[in-house]
Amino acid sequence: MRTTMAALLLLPLVAYPVSGQSEATLKVFISVDMEGITGLVNGEETSRTGKDYEYFRRIMTAETNAAIEGAAAAGAADILVRDSHGSARNILPDMLDQRARLLRDWSGGPQGMMEGLDESFDAVVFIGYHAKAGTADAILDHTWSGSVTDVSVNGVSLPEAGFNALIAGHYDVPVVFVAGDRAICEQAEALFGTVETVAVKEGIGAAAISLHPEIAQQMIRTGVERALRNIDDYRPYKMDAPYTLVLKLKTDAAVYNGSFYPGATRTGDWELTYTGGEVMDVVLAFSWMMR
Repeated sequence: MRTTMAALLLLPLVAYPVSGQSEATLKVFISVDMEGITGLVNGEETSRTGKDYEYFRRIMTAETNAAIEGAAAAGAADILVRDSHGSARNILPDMLDQRARLLRDWSGGPQGMMEGLDESFDAVVFIGYHAKAGTADAILDHTWSGSVTDVSVNGVSLPEAGFNALIAGHYDVPVVFVAGDRAICEQAEALFGTVETVAVKEGIGAAAISLHPEIAQQMIRTGVERALRNIDDYRPYKMDAPYTLVLKLKTDAAVYNGSFYPGATRTGDWELTYTGGEVMDVVLAFSWMMR
């Protein structure tokens, strides 16, 4: 399902019944990256040493709050926000909506951007996400780190949103909403089928046409609420076992290091392959092999 920028501006906030879900028990996980925040176009703006970083972390927090507001309006009683960018210490705690809890920093565990998620959640929301490495007209497209050029599972090349959705699928939790640039919205729609999306900006090469932050926040708020009020329309993202991970890296040193993970095999120039019987086998392997 595709949500266009123009169409969302015309849609009022409407009260819908939450289908098949008690409002008292709705539990929502929000993973927040930074490259897909409205207005942001340059890597310097995502770095703690960058000139405009403080400004964009405020916008990041505001877009997170918009998602929290939408979730709460749909009846969410428990909301966990996972800061998923860089240091994982970007969202401003004092500015965050008090109805949510905030998970900051990295524990070293394999779930990374999805840490804190388990089978008790009902839905996942992605805010500030970006397209996979090598995507045309995408803003700051990449796949995890500068050493990774592609990640695929069972022959499907995945952006971070796709790999993270597999983790959610392992717990039978659907991804219901994605916000970022138009490129990641299109990739999410192609992977998940039914998913609510909001494109807060559109790339032209390395440049971008962006919405005003307040308009982007309004659209995120509306989109998250609508998605959660129609939660039965969404299905967890899953693949059939066994799960074959193919990881392509930029340097021979990285491939050599990754090849020491038990079960990993070098299958090409700068390429490693690993097969596991469970999704979390692949998640653990990936978290080690990409280092």
